[in-house]
Amino acid sequence: MTTKTLVAASTKPLVLSILSHGKNYGYRIIQEVERLSAGELAWTDAMLYPVLKRMENEELIASHWVKTESGRKRKYYEITATGKERLAEDRRQWLNVSRMFSRLWDAEGNPLSIAD
Repeated sequence: MTTKTLVAASTKPLVLSILSHGKNYGYRIIQEVERLSAGELAWTDAMLYPVLKRMENEELIASHWVKTESGRKRKYYEITATGKERLAEDRRQWLNVSRMFSRLWDAEGNPLSIAD
């Protein structure tokens, strides 16, 4: 299971990445994270919704209510222009970190000598 520190660091970029593919609602975002991580990340409502609220306050995402066919309301979230800018920067930083680990670890995940 992924550590809490790594989950905390990756939450906003993951949400922004998911929303960059289109509008979505909280429960579906949770399901998508679990699917994409092959079950390694198991977010809860209690963890996600405060993050979504903070992201709205930061104007990274916007939300609106939609009435479903069953008559219930569902809150949908979408990425904003500010969110797209943040995602581009987050993507650049995460890819840089990923490249560094790829250089340090071989295909089996074993550390390589720095001199290699």
